[in-house]
Amino acid sequence: METTGSSDEEVDINNCFIDPQAEDRELKGQLLRKYSGYLGSLKQEFMKKRKKGKLPKEARQQLLDWWSRHYKWPYPSESQKLALAESTGLDQKQINNWFINQRKRHWKPSEDMQLVVMDAAHPHYYVEDVLGNPFPMDISPALL
Repeated sequence: METTGSSDEEVDINNCFIDPQAEDRELKGQLLRKYSGYLGSLKQEFMKKRKKGKLPKEARQQLLDWWSRHYKWPYPSESQKLALAESTGLDQKQINNWFINQRKRHWKPSEDMQLVVMDAAHPHYYVEDVLGNPFPMDISPALL
């Protein structure tokens, strides 16, 4: 069987020319329609893992504002972490990691705070004295 045409073209059973590029486009379209949702979620997951580095400026500023208001005791409660995550658009894991890093890099507990943490043997010593929080280290009234 003789064919006239370029080497890219093929002839089917009915002697019609087949355009391989058209077949490729059709196959690509079919695959995209079938797997587009899956590909989108894979792309999103890949971008999350790849994205490292600085947090958005607005989010960092909100975290720094919270930090400066709570510098004496920069340990947000779970509800505060949730609120920060919601207001900054960050994951709770990002919030946790930011506070861990911030405390390691920039926080030195005061001498009073070190005494509270290291010397819990003195039940009369209130965290309130240092932190302004209303709970004692040892709430046993007999020991107060």
